[in-house]
Amino acid sequence: MRVTLKPLGDVADEVMGELREKIKLVFNCPVEIKPGLSDLAHAYDSEKGQYHASELIASLSTSQRERDERVVGITEVDLYAPGLNFVFGEADIVHKLTIISLCRLRQEYYGLPPDRTLFIQRATKEIVHELGHTFNLEHCPDPRCVMHFSNCLADTDWKEASFCSKCRPKII
Repeated sequence: MRVTLKPLGDVADEVMGELREKIKLVFNCPVEIKPGLSDLAHAYDSEKGQYHASELIASLSTSQRERDERVVGITEVDLYAPGLNFVFGEADIVHKLTIISLCRLRQEYYGLPPDRTLFIQRATKEIVHELGHTFNLEHCPDPRCVMHFSNCLADTDWKEASFCSKCRPKII
């Protein structure tokens, strides 16, 4: 397996680098950063003031990939999915593509002082969670497992950046 991280829009190189190192540790596989997309306008919903996650994932599917490669789009824009006010991330399990938004993972979004360590932990958990879906993992009832559904940021903060003993064996 190999993981490719792609910035969608303007994402700081330092953030991409830190996330690459964290994902390498979790999956013990090569993790690369490749150019992503700069123009996200096609996925913008002016009524919501957000970007449609599935539209951005579809944009990732146009690039050529290796058979065992999983792609993670990382963006600063706020994402939504139909029927939900927002999403932290989304996965296309068929094509092994995922996307996460850094927007609501930052303390500053909630009017709080920045916390770089907490922000990187949250982003790592969201990437690992969405990649878990590409292994056909569903949401886990264990609130500490990275595959537990995050209904709010407190759920993300509570869970670990790793798979529980029931989910880990399913990662092949």
